[in-house]
Order: sequence, then structure tokens, then C-alpha cells
Amino acid sequence: MEVRVGPEAFDPGAELSAFVAGVAGAGAVVSFTGVVRGDGGLEAMEIEHYPGMTEAAIAGMVDQARHRFGLVAVRVLHRHGRLAAGEPIMMVLTAAPHRRAAFDAADFLMDYLKSRAPFWKKELGPGGSAWVAAKDEDEESLDRWAPDRA
Repeated sequence: MEVRVGPEAFDPGAELSAFVAGVAGAGAVVSFTGVVRGDGGLEAMEIEHYPGMTEAAIAGMVDQARHRFGLVAVRVLHRHGRLAAGEPIMMVLTAAPHRRAAFDAADFLMDYLKSRAPFWKKELGPGGSAWVAAKDEDEESLDRWAPDRA
């Protein structure tokens, strides 16, 4: 299990290759890379977090995913600071004995990262800046992972 939160850029291809090289006992590896959108004139995004608290919250999510889906390996990377449109912002990698568990675990982690990870995001564009508000569809996606639906 690995959680990395920092301002440093990362190469998704290199991260995936290194992850796969270090995985034993998996029949499936799933990766998801989130990129700062450039739609609607968005030029950049500023991401803030509380060091220590953010990593601990994500590690808790990762631990839940590991147990719930029987993962053999998992890695979550998330950047903070100022990121330009088109830059990778985060990456989730999961490895499991079977594909469904690897896909479900990645989806589970993405829903939790989107809705519960303690990050604050501000979009910057030609008209100024605005904080990103929570979206109903993100909460609805998170609801499907409730224990009574498992």
C-alpha cells in the first residue's frame, strides 16, 4: 500500500510500469489517471490540503479498499498546489487476483477521493477564480458503496 500526496509532477506511464513490476499474485491491474480539465476556459486549478490529515484519510480509504476487494497491491498519488490544464492531478492503481475486484476497488477509491478526501480545489480562468463545490452526482456515486449495498 502506498499513498503519496505532494506537489511533484508524475509520469503515469512510469508509475504504472513500476507498479506492475512490483506486483506479485495479481491477475489484474487497473489504473486511473485524473487530469485537470481545460474545458470552459479553465487555465489551472489550485489544490490545498492539510498535510498529515490528508494522507491519513486516504490511507484509511485505501485500507478499506484493500480488505473489501482483496487487493494484493494499491497505490494512490494526488498532487496539490497549482496545476495547469492537461496536467495529471491524481492516479489510482489497484491489483487483485481477478479483474472485477481490481476495477471495483479503483472505482470505490475514486468515489471516496472525489467526495471525502480533504482537498480544497479552486478553478482559475480568464474570469477569475472560484472554489469547486461538492456535486450531487459525486455523492450519489459514493452512496452505492454503503455497507448495506455491499
